[in-house]
Amino acid sequence: MSPGDEHDYRGKDQGGRPDDPYSTLGGTRQTRTRLPDGDTGLPHARRPVRNSRSLVTITGVVVLLVAAIAFANRGGGSDDDASPGVKRPGTTGSAPTAATGTKPVQGKNGTIASGFAHDEQGAQSAAANYAVALGSAEMFTKESRRSIIQVTHDPAVASDLQDSLDSAYSPTFYKNVGLNDDGSTPTGLTFVSRTVPVGTKVVKMEADAATVEVWCTGLVGLAGQGSTKPVTETWFTISQELKWVGGDWKISSSTQTEGPTPVNGDNRASTADEMAAAVDAYGGFTYAR
Repeated sequence: MSPGDEHDYRGKDQGGRPDDPYSTLGGTRQTRTRLPDGDTGLPHARRPVRNSRSLVTITGVVVLLVAAIAFANRGGGSDDDASPGVKRPGTTGSAPTAATGTKPVQGKNGTIASGFAHDEQGAQSAAANYAVALGSAEMFTKESRRSIIQVTHDPAVASDLQDSLDSAYSPTFYKNVGLNDDGSTPTGLTFVSRTVPVGTKVVKMEADAATVEVWCTGLVGLAGQGSTKPVTETWFTISQELKWVGGDWKISSSTQTEGPTPVNGDNRASTADEMAAAVDAYGGFTYAR
């Protein structure tokens, strides 16, 4: 497997469109965070080339297993010339980090934000929150994983994706990431899987459809004394194709690529106990424009 591999899945209604180059109709937006509400998350890895009966089956599994697969296989600014300032709709480039526009989403569907605005800002907020949920440690438990897929995805693709993921999260897979055969965490350790959106960008916007990129950093690994899979950092970009379904934005397909990745700093790595304590003490965020 090589860096920069792209991972994707497409819904049935998408027909697995190979001719889906993203346009640049939407402007770049940044994401702000609200107070912690306990959410956690993370997705990342790579896809071996293979044929299958369904694009949902082949690629849906890979996108959501990206970080974990990469983890299991490890051994023990903007290019535009834009100046700071709020961008007009329909233009590309960087936008300020200050919160803008629509009032943050208030609703919840389980632990996942819902009730996003039917516009660019709502699509960006949905994409960021869905990235967090799909990359969370809860994805490693069958019941919570199926619930997350149901809440975040277009019903037209959710069922097949749920079945594919149930097969993918096998005892062998769990063992490869350091978990027990049933997906539970070994005694004395803390399993960490979180995705943290750094920013969002709309690359295509239509009345009831949008393509949003979410630049993320992630944490994945086992924290605690005796861990052979220490928590590591990853950087990746998720591109989600969203549809307006049932009064909210839902994912119809998704792709993921590596980076952009910054240069590593000189920070001292925390001890296993420090990392485990931090994961227990710090909750996640609801992301909104």
